Amino acid sequence: MIIYASTTSGFLSDVENEQIVDRLYNVYQKKIGRTSRNEIRSWDHSLQRMSNVLRDREIPRDAAVAIEFKIPNTGKRVDFIIAGNDGQYDHAVIVELKQWESVQKNDRMDAVVVETFVGGGNRQTTHPSYQAWSYASLIEDFNQNVREIPIKLKPCAYLHNYLIQENDPLTDLHYSEHIEKAPVFRKGEMQKLRSYIKKYIKYGDKNNIIFQIDNGRIKPSKSLQDSMASMLQGNPEFVMIDDQKVVYEQILHYAKICIQENEKGVFIVQGGPGTGKSVLAINLLVQMIQEDFFAMYVTKNSAPRDVYATKLKGTMKKKSIDNLFKGSGSFHAADQNELDVLIVDEAHRLNEKSGLFSNLGENQVKELMNSAKFSIFFIDEAQKVTLKDIGSVGLIEKFAEQLGVKVFHGELASQFRCEGSDGYIAWLDDVLGIRETANQNDLGMDYDFQVFDNPNTLFETIKEKNKINNKSRMVAGYCWDWISEGKNKSDVHDIVIPDHNFSISWNLGNEIWAISEDSIQEAGCIHTCQGLEFDYVGVIVGDDLRYENGQVITDYTKRAKTDQSIRGIKKKMKEQPEEANKQVDQIIRNTYRTLMTRGQKGCYVYCTDKALAEYLEGRIRRVYEEQREVKTYLVAENGGNYNN
Repeated sequence: MIIYASTTSGFLSDVENEQIVDRLYNVYQKKIGRTSRNEIRSWDHSLQRMSNVLRDREIPRDAAVAIEFKIPNTGKRVDFIIAGNDGQYDHAVIVELKQWESVQKNDRMDAVVVETFVGGGNRQTTHPSYQAWSYASLIEDFNQNVREIPIKLKPCAYLHNYLIQENDPLTDLHYSEHIEKAPVFRKGEMQKLRSYIKKYIKYGDKNNIIFQIDNGRIKPSKSLQDSMASMLQGNPEFVMIDDQKVVYEQILHYAKICIQENEKGVFIVQGGPGTGKSVLAINLLVQMIQEDFFAMYVTKNSAPRDVYATKLKGTMKKKSIDNLFKGSGSFHAADQNELDVLIVDEAHRLNEKSGLFSNLGENQVKELMNSAKFSIFFIDEAQKVTLKDIGSVGLIEKFAEQLGVKVFHGELASQFRCEGSDGYIAWLDDVLGIRETANQNDLGMDYDFQVFDNPNTLFETIKEKNKINNKSRMVAGYCWDWISEGKNKSDVHDIVIPDHNFSISWNLGNEIWAISEDSIQEAGCIHTCQGLEFDYVGVIVGDDLRYENGQVITDYTKRAKTDQSIRGIKKKMKEQPEEANKQVDQIIRNTYRTLMTRGQKGCYVYCTDKALAEYLEGRIRRVYEEQREVKTYLVAENGGNYNN
């Protein structure tokens, strides 16, 4: 969808006659219906500068101009496009417009991030060259007309308020890879931008290039399909077993029927920790892409999608795979049925509102369902870990009824993260006071659960385990402030336990914590490990979980001030104390349940509360004593022979 389309001549006339704002506003109101004249006027300065750029006699007046092209199936918009021909091929120059005046280089992050003043403060955001290139890459990967006509896309960025400076951070070598793909032009470089445009737009638009882009069929490219399929082949991490395969076939069956019959559908998949929800989700994403459906994988939490996207990349273009992995807050502006299939992992983590200030949209569950012909929600309500987490089976069913969507259900029951049984989960639920279970003294399998009385010993044990295959990690409850945030200093530690002369920093964000080898020196929190799995996990339990008067209790006042999980709890305690206490108690118990189920082979625990440590030691001791009694009984019953 395009908000404004004209020729170069028409655009220049609209700017000169001060009609551009009114035209944009009228079309925006008609097509989208949610904007203000002040918002449109904020573009006016940038469009004035682009009109100056295009006032060059060598830029053809019959070239095509488009403003605010909404990339289908995303919330992204291309600021400005000028299209024409170079004598051989049709070209569309994509211009990302920025009103920034300064930026700061960010060495700690991937080479796509800068810091600048935006949204009322200094924030991290993508480099404008990367942004422009990523939009072009997205269009190329999924717009059939662009690929087959073909239309050559040439991205660039224009920061018309940005003064060139010595050792300019905007053009630092750190960002050279992306600047090479999409050059950046600053204040005083108008002639360079003109030369860039004239290189590709020598003649006007004779083939309705903008129309072809706007109306191109959304279909994954063959190269993307082939690349994704090859990445799953031979990769044991993505092999489906047992009921995963059954649910997989059910989802494919119902998705195809709904899409072919032009009916909306939703499939709800319930499953506890380690039941393979994410493995199934990734397989579905690849298969849907293979079958020409436009599909996306969505999570509210960035950690799992970053990890799975990285594992799938191989030789693919970074942005090609990144475009398939999105956050849950990017669909509030999506049109109905923009996508064929939306695969929502960790659906229990969905929020009501989207945006940095939680002020956008109506409800993420409803918006996700509305944006796809067929949506798949993977959910475990026992993994809600913040006050904002609202995802539930009931809520999905409620919005499905409102939107007239068919609902299908599936369940993943076979637990295989913790050595092939859900017995450990049931035991842990009983231990943490989440629910009473029959597994009071039974893990259901040979699982390595240990309680350590010294965090240093725990840390050294996890480091030894990690040497095997880089699949062991330290994690902790969020009871320590994140003072190392924004600092690139290994000696700035957040988690400090003076009694044992122990300290460690929260994950600094330099790399993807779950797979970077250096991450063994850092502790992950609930937000960096939920949805992921390791062989062994070392858990530091803070003072928000204690053992008093014969029971496990929670204490939200021991949470760190920097923890956003329970933001707003004090106000809720005053207004609805009973409900607030129940909710925050569940969040803390769910947090440790999630942390303590990240290990496939073992979970090692240190508790700051000695009474809790003694309680856990007692519970696991009873498990081992019962196992010995059972083994002794079986030996006696079998005449001294016991086959373990």
